[in-house]
Amino acid sequence: MQSSISLSSSYAATISGPRHSFPLAGAAPAPSNLRFCGLRRQAFTPTSLNRHRHRHSRRLPLSAAVSASLSDNGTAPKSFDYDLLIIGAGVGGHGAALHAVEKGLKTAIVEGDVVGGTCVNRGCVPSKALLAVSGRMRELRDDHHLKSLGLQVSAAGYDRQAVADHANNLASKIRGNLTNSLKALRVDILTGFGTILGPQKVKVGSSSNVVTARDIIIATGSVPFVPKGIEVDGKTVITSDHALKLEIVPDWIAIVGSGYIGLEFSDVYTALGSEVTFIEALDQLMPGFDPEISKLAQRVLINPRNIDYHTGVFASKITPARDGKPVTIELIDAKTKEQKDTLEVDAALIATGRAPFTQGLGLENIDVVTQHGFVPVDERMRVIDANGKRVPHLYCIGDANGKMMLAHAASAQGISVVEQVTGRDHVLNHLSIPAACFTHPEISMVGLTEPQAREKGEKEGFEVSVAKTSFKANTKALAENEAEGLAKLIYRPDNGEILGVHIFGLHAADLIHEASNAIALGTRIQDIKFAVHAHPTLSEVLDELFKSAKVSYS
Repeated sequence: MQSSISLSSSYAATISGPRHSFPLAGAAPAPSNLRFCGLRRQAFTPTSLNRHRHRHSRRLPLSAAVSASLSDNGTAPKSFDYDLLIIGAGVGGHGAALHAVEKGLKTAIVEGDVVGGTCVNRGCVPSKALLAVSGRMRELRDDHHLKSLGLQVSAAGYDRQAVADHANNLASKIRGNLTNSLKALRVDILTGFGTILGPQKVKVGSSSNVVTARDIIIATGSVPFVPKGIEVDGKTVITSDHALKLEIVPDWIAIVGSGYIGLEFSDVYTALGSEVTFIEALDQLMPGFDPEISKLAQRVLINPRNIDYHTGVFASKITPARDGKPVTIELIDAKTKEQKDTLEVDAALIATGRAPFTQGLGLENIDVVTQHGFVPVDERMRVIDANGKRVPHLYCIGDANGKMMLAHAASAQGISVVEQVTGRDHVLNHLSIPAACFTHPEISMVGLTEPQAREKGEKEGFEVSVAKTSFKANTKALAENEAEGLAKLIYRPDNGEILGVHIFGLHAADLIHEASNAIALGTRIQDIKFAVHAHPTLSEVLDELFKSAKVSYS
């Protein structure tokens, strides 16, 4: 059973966690919140490319006896145009393409928009640029913190358009890097929307251009989910797509949903001077995070800032500002559906999650029925048809399958699929995939929350223990005067298995990977305790965390 790092929304009935495995029958998850990406960096200098070619010039033992050389991006069998065709050039499709070329497959990507997908163009990449600005602004405006370090800084300000340009320029740069990496490896980029016509056959664009491939990967991603009753005008009622352009910094903005998207944008807007009101359908903010981490995060990220909130309510209707009137938001009780209140604000950001972008793919041509828009797949990302049978040579990765709506998860799924089509069975452990929220301080997590772990322990008959360590005991954090933070380890004391790790504090997003790699490799606590960490570094927070765990050696 996949764990949930569920992200909240004002529509609790339609939102579920991003980690979700589809059974062959039954309900599918509804849209879940914005994910954050880790891009696979690769240098494509002539020297490195030649070295790469030399390393893969030998014949490769592929499952279908496909022999290829990297220099010409492979040679497909005469009956197919390509060994692998990927529909969607986001982070997932890009990761799959790079690995496919490394494996000697003749590869093409079909893209109807721009390379990079949501993450690069309308998600994780530009949002990190805005969050970099918000982090600097918080530092420059925190007189108490600066004085404690012996610093004096005059009043800090910002240029809204320059901040927006920084986010746009970063997205453009990363998009260009991804495009150039594909071209450098001679991956064909086919422009147009991909439509599956039948087994191993895809039409590209509106023309009669039809291409065939031995294997096909669907990697079409997702779009912002906007519940009924909400009118988006792109100016005063916006989604994350619009917010990333930073065309306005409103005096007062309501954020519908307090998951990853909402939290990050609250960090940006409050740093730039806005007042924020959260509207959350569930009874507490930040549902889906480990409850203890959520409680601490609320004390640090919400309570001291210009943020108020309404929990247990739906935004049943939102009307954009017009004719001199402000944005109006009608709130109803999430349980009784009775009218609760009406808010009038300058702007509203709809952060209620994301919906899969799978319409128009031609899935009906291969007898595949989506579940709330998600493409049903098995644990190997193989697409399942309406009769519960696997569709040969067809896979789906990333947001489109709903298993775990994170860009780096999509890339990992794509790499896993390539392993399979080249003859090596591979099943991705989604519990080993980390997630992060880039607030100030950051939040990160991998594996199960404490309630999930205890539920699993009760069902399977094992004990669950918890260890914690504070950033206040870390020398580097104290030197930075950024000692507000907590790391939490959830584990089995009988055998040392790591069930989950949750971190709130300085650079939490970077620290989580020691734990995620340990889970992925099956490393037990009694072994990782012997790892050596440089002193003084923040990594010692994890060192102390693992060493504080009590494991039975019997």
